[in-house]
Amino acid sequence: MKDTDIKRLLYTNLLCIFSVFLSIFIPSFFLDNFSILETHLVWLGTCSAFVTGANLLLYLVVKPNVSSKRSSLSHKVARVVRCWLYFLASCFFLHIIFVLYGAPLMELVLETFLFAVVLSTFTTVPCLCLLGPNLKAWLRVFSRNGVTSVWENSLQITTVSSFIGAWLGAFPIPLDWERPWQGTQELTGCQGEPSHSRGEGIK
Repeated sequence: MKDTDIKRLLYTNLLCIFSVFLSIFIPSFFLDNFSILETHLVWLGTCSAFVTGANLLLYLVVKPNVSSKRSSLSHKVARVVRCWLYFLASCFFLHIIFVLYGAPLMELVLETFLFAVVLSTFTTVPCLCLLGPNLKAWLRVFSRNGVTSVWENSLQITTVSSFIGAWLGAFPIPLDWERPWQGTQELTGCQGEPSHSRGEGIK
């Protein structure tokens, strides 16, 4: 059973990594002059949408946490609404954290918020797909020795790797304020995503 879970987890992570690459190439077929650096806001939104879609699709197909209880349609709808509220709350929370760590408060608001959306996509969305809007389960998984499956172990690793990658991407920014690329935050996102991907590969 564990070997099967590890194989399914590997395929899931590879497809999530592939969705990041798709977000780089597919928009160029529909948008003129699309590039990560020049149209970084479009790419951040596209990347977030592709990764979220891939996570939802994969977790619906793989179903790592199959519940034995049957739930009504209203319960499922309420659960989906709560998941979206958790996702939005995490986006706003991360946006506030970025501002407290030095992102401009009144300028580049869209860039900062889209970076928060991308980071929430790599951290909150997998948690919502695997654990649902259950804070007790989240606290259990991210507490010491709270992991009970390879899926939860992967969730721990990828979430922590995403935060470390975002921090490492933002850390050198104050060292070189006069450079023209300091006006955008796509490089931070580019740093965070490979770290997330490397975290998915660590088992």
